[in-house]
Amino acid sequence: MTFTIQEILGFLPHRYPFLLIDRIVEFERTKRVVALKNVTINEPFFQGHFPGAPIMPGVLVIEAMAQAGAVLMLSEMPDREKKLAVFTGIDNAKFRRQVVPGDQLRIEVDVLSFRTRAGRMTGKAYIDGKVACEATLTCMIVSRPTENTSTEAANE
Repeated sequence: MTFTIQEILGFLPHRYPFLLIDRIVEFERTKRVVALKNVTINEPFFQGHFPGAPIMPGVLVIEAMAQAGAVLMLSEMPDREKKLAVFTGIDNAKFRRQVVPGDQLRIEVDVLSFRTRAGRMTGKAYIDGKVACEATLTCMIVSRPTENTSTEAANE
């Protein structure tokens, strides 16, 4: 099973510039997901990280792994439009190679434990078959905040 960017947008609340996966190319319910991220010079973080030597921040590579894992978890929620998958931990993060414009990240996330409200996954991001980053991620499913913003509340 594969997901297009439009289908991913149906699972995740993330939007530009913080949506960090472009396509899901493999999907095995409650077990595994493989996503792609095409890294381009147009990414807003390259303006300051680093001028003249653009490198994708490692924390954003981990965030891309988390987003792929979130699709996997949220796919099991019948009311996923009312839920968020949030980090509760990042363990054993290792950065093996730089991610630069022109790279395509292949993000592989495997489930270690999967419960209704929490999950633990191992993620690896590859460039040309070589590990660029790896980490163990834990997350929790929580309710999304309502759309009632503080300015709306102040006007009541």
